[in-house]
This record gives sequence, structure tokens and C-alpha cells, in this order.
Amino acid sequence: MSELRYCPIKHRWAIIAPERRLRPLEFLVPEPARLAPTPELDPFAPGNEDLTTAEIFSLPALDSRSGSRWQVRVFANKFPALRVEGDVVREGVGLNDSVSGVGAHEVIVECPESNRSMADFTIAELVKVLMAWRARIEDLRRDQRLRYVLIFKNSGSEAGASVDHAHSQLIATPIIPSVVAQEIKSSREHFMAKERCIFCDLIHQEIELGERIAIETDSFVALNPYASALPFETWILPRRHGHDFAATDDADLRGLAVILSDLLRRIRCLLEDPPYNLVLHTSPNPHPRPGHPDDWSTIQHDFHWHLELVPRISRRAGFEWGSGYTINPTAPEEAARHLQEADPDGAVPSPAGSPHGV
Repeated sequence: MSELRYCPIKHRWAIIAPERRLRPLEFLVPEPARLAPTPELDPFAPGNEDLTTAEIFSLPALDSRSGSRWQVRVFANKFPALRVEGDVVREGVGLNDSVSGVGAHEVIVECPESNRSMADFTIAELVKVLMAWRARIEDLRRDQRLRYVLIFKNSGSEAGASVDHAHSQLIATPIIPSVVAQEIKSSREHFMAKERCIFCDLIHQEIELGERIAIETDSFVALNPYASALPFETWILPRRHGHDFAATDDADLRGLAVILSDLLRRIRCLLEDPPYNLVLHTSPNPHPRPGHPDDWSTIQHDFHWHLELVPRISRRAGFEWGSGYTINPTAPEEAARHLQEADPDGAVPSPAGSPHGV
């Protein structure tokens, strides 16, 4: 029987409907195979740096034999959602509000090669990507105009990618995104009532129960949340409390790289290399806000940074749009079991063996 589940962190409802699991229309047809771009036609490839905007940041190549001077390279998006120039102007427009489109929009090219995905990266290569994320957050936080830096990855055209070369992006905004703001609000309310971090409580509960833990290491857990909005939605959280991704040390980044690599390879094997979105939720820029002197007084105790990964294998339709609920045909307990059993080094399964029944 279907079940409505509520998430106290995101304040959202999800309908877990496992009897819909084998309906083909509930899942997207896998993306057609596309030829990997040749380096000559790839705007992100080494040697084509003049096809992008000016370099903002880079990390040197791990292997000189690659022919690239850089391992990770960052530059401003040619078609930015927000621009760095100008002042932040906040005004009312009747009953509505407007904030000038000041911010930053950057592309983080994750490797020199044109035909690799993040699931292919070595741990050392993935650590370099995470180091670049950390460095860019640290730098952009110096800008008093910006209140949040959101790092995200769109893998595959169904997930929003327009360039095949492995890359992530960041958008820094003059307001805190509503999804993150809700998590911060929930975290603070929980801490004020119980003097505990809600994410730490979640980790302890899920480890004790065991039924929604996909992967567990000494430093991190990957779990499928109780009220998962979408099939195989997975959160990666550090077991040790920490509110700020930018404060993680290199050892923690390596631990994160290990579990993220493991998860990506299991997802690739289990779901036939699906398109996916990956987002980082960390604490906001700690600048004082006019009229809100106590906004961040408990943030180091109540918030908990984490990654969220969502394979794009289902559609949202009219009911979801009209109600704000989601219908998830794969129970998180089932998703966790499939991920536990998946071979991270295994071959991609045939469609007949896929757990989503396509």
C-alpha cells in the first residue's frame, strides 16, 4: 500500500508508491548514446582555453603525460544566470519583491579529458575537484554582496547538462535559496528545542535502524532519506558534525571522495548510467544581515553540510506540480538494498535486470 511520508528537514511530503514501480512511463527512457566530443570540438578541452572566459582558478595536472597543464579549471559561465558587476538593490514591486541580479556563475571543469565521467575518476582526481569547490566557496564568501554559494552538477542532458565534458557549476546569490533556507530554519528550530543537530540525530537513527543506509564508512554515510522525493535520492553526510564544507580538511575531502566515487559507480551499474543532479548544501556566507544580528549565532551547532544526489529517472506531472507532493515509486528501503547489493565495479546491467523495470 502507498504511504505518505513527511520530511522534518525539508518540510515536504512524499508519496511512496511501490506498486507503481514497474510502470514504464514512471521512468525516463535512457538517454541515447552520444559520441564523445573530440578535443578539437570540445570547448572545455586543454588547448581550447581561448574558447572560454578568462581562467579564475586552476589546479595543476596530476599527470604531466596528459598533455594538460591543469587538472581542474574554473572560469565564469559565458551565459551567466547572474553577473558579478553592480550593487545589490532590493525593492518592492507591488506585492512582489525584486533583487538585482548580482552574483557569480562559474564553470568548474573537472578533468582534462573529453570522454570521462565523474564515476571514472580516481580518488586523487576526485579530491582535486572537491578542493576546487572548497577554494571557490572560500573566495566568493569574501564578497559582502553574496549570501550563498551553491555548487551543483548536472550530468546528462535530462539533468540539464549542455556540454558533455565532465564539469560542475556554482552560482553565488544575493539571497539564500529557499530550499537551503528551509533546511537552515528546520535545523535551528530543532537545535533550539533539543540542543542537538537534526542531521546528527538523523545519522544516528538511520545507522541504528540500518534499513536506509546505502553505504557506510568510518567518516561518512550515504543514505536514502525516509521521505525520498524521487527514486534513489541519496544524501551523503559526514558522521562528524560540521556546518561548513569550506572548513573540511584534506583528509575529510579524501573520505568524501571515496564514498562519492563508490556511490556514483553503484548508481551507474544499477541504473544504467542515468543522468543525475548532485548538489552541495553548506552553511551560508556568515556576513551580518541588517536587522538580523542573531541569524548565525547557532549555525555552527545546528546545521550540517551534505551532498544530495538525485538520478533523473522519473517525471514530475500535474499532480506533483499542483500539490507540491512527489510520487516516488521506489521506497527508500528498497533503493538502499539495491545500492548495497550493487557491484561498484560491475558491468552495466541489461534493461531486463534493471530495478526500475524499464
